[in-house]
Amino acid sequence: MNPPVALPELGLWPVRVEAAPLAMYLQDRLGGPSGQLRQSCQLYQPWLNSEAGTSQSQRQQFALAYRRHRQWIMIGATGIAVRFLDGLPQDKHSDPAVVVVDEAARFAISLLAGHEGGANSLAFRVAQVTGAQPVVTTATEAVKPLVLGIGCRKLASVEQIGAAVAQALQQCPGATLAQVREVATIDLKAEEPGLLAFCATHGLPLRVIAREQIAQRAWVGKPSEWVRQNIGVDGVCEPAALIASPRGRLLLGKTALDGVTVAIVDDGEGWRSFIENLHDPA
Repeated sequence: MNPPVALPELGLWPVRVEAAPLAMYLQDRLGGPSGQLRQSCQLYQPWLNSEAGTSQSQRQQFALAYRRHRQWIMIGATGIAVRFLDGLPQDKHSDPAVVVVDEAARFAISLLAGHEGGANSLAFRVAQVTGAQPVVTTATEAVKPLVLGIGCRKLASVEQIGAAVAQALQQCPGATLAQVREVATIDLKAEEPGLLAFCATHGLPLRVIAREQIAQRAWVGKPSEWVRQNIGVDGVCEPAALIASPRGRLLLGKTALDGVTVAIVDDGEGWRSFIENLHDPA
């Protein structure tokens, strides 16, 4: 008897044929030996079955495929994803992760199995390669108030980045790594090995901010002439953190250690004030 064939870890389900180019791009960027996830992907084309005259709807096709993969990326409307998933999830410890991406790749939404299945991390990875806004709503992340903005020289080690972050946190009384929701950096550093290793070690998602977006936001307290000449922006860590946390305040401006810059933004006061005002309309 032949051994069972291992199924791809990631399934890509574009709802419409118009979403196929985005699905193929994600397959190339996330899957395979050169992809960011280093895992195999299977790209579905559910409209082909309809064209072939099958009686199965897309929803029925997806239900049959649902347990074949550990993670899913659905490209289409969130409402359609919810309808397709109706009745399929059983347990958060075993359900496949589901991330929904709109056809314009504006949002990457962690919809199902955010923690246990890894949908939160997958949403950020999709965002890294598309420029989408990652949407994560799990309570554990929602109440963490801190965002780290990090810039670093090429091939900075995970130890150097960790030391710079520790130094920055020490300058903020009461701040700890456990309060950090995410790390933000410029697109040039999206594949920086030391930064990726630091985020992986501490279970932190990496939000990648486009250079053009950073250049448009004059939020740098300590501009760097070298960064301006070589990258075209005044700085990285401060604007990246503030863009990632638009309701936040700069808790710690740029600090530098051994080629790594760190800024810390705190939005805890902003969201707590918002919630309190809901209960006190006066």
